[in-house]
Amino acid sequence: MKKEDLRARVEEVGIVPVIRTSSAEDARFAVAEVAHAGVPIVEVTMTVPGAIEVIRELAKNVPEVILGAGTVVDPDTARDCIRAGAQFISNPALDLDTIEVVKKNPNVIMLSGALTPGEVLSAWKAGSDFVKVFPCSLVGADNYIRTLKRPFPQIPLIAGGGVNQQNAAHYILAGVTALSVGKELIPAESMLLHKPDRIRELTKRFATIVRTTRARLAEAQAQSANFR
Repeated sequence: MKKEDLRARVEEVGIVPVIRTSSAEDARFAVAEVAHAGVPIVEVTMTVPGAIEVIRELAKNVPEVILGAGTVVDPDTARDCIRAGAQFISNPALDLDTIEVVKKNPNVIMLSGALTPGEVLSAWKAGSDFVKVFPCSLVGADNYIRTLKRPFPQIPLIAGGGVNQQNAAHYILAGVTALSVGKELIPAESMLLHKPDRIRELTKRFATIVRTTRARLAEAQAQSANFR
């Protein structure tokens, strides 16, 4: 896929499941279950043992899934992940050199981490396709997103850090383009016991939250337009 297609797909799905497991086997299991539940996007973090090889293997075996590399904190790791088949690079904090590497690749998009308004703007100006506000939950959650969207309505924000079933809809109503969800979608217990039903159920719940909240928002916007 080209950048524009990847951007459109992330926006359409609205969820980026984050795979942060203690083994490569668990990561492969989690990716398979998320995909089976109907979400064709996954982010494998560099904290997974052998993460780059996991990405390489998954890129060959599950080409229908958009694979990303997460917790990428330097340009060299970004290059290695891209060579392995990663279609997006994500990190928890602003790193301009990593954005520059990704920007040069026509088939990979960047989800740059940022926290302050200055970092959000810097990431966007540097060429990041999305800006992941991390950790959202510690700096005002959805109210912080609303505050950022006022001066930066054109910047597609992703909420990351502490996103759960209780606040997911609030983030969407506040204006985020997508949700970055980790342990709330892939709980440690489910990984320990390899419970596929639980992971699939949670994946479907988050997908439903995104879909229904977007529908409510669109309806409210249409009603508002009719009164003008």
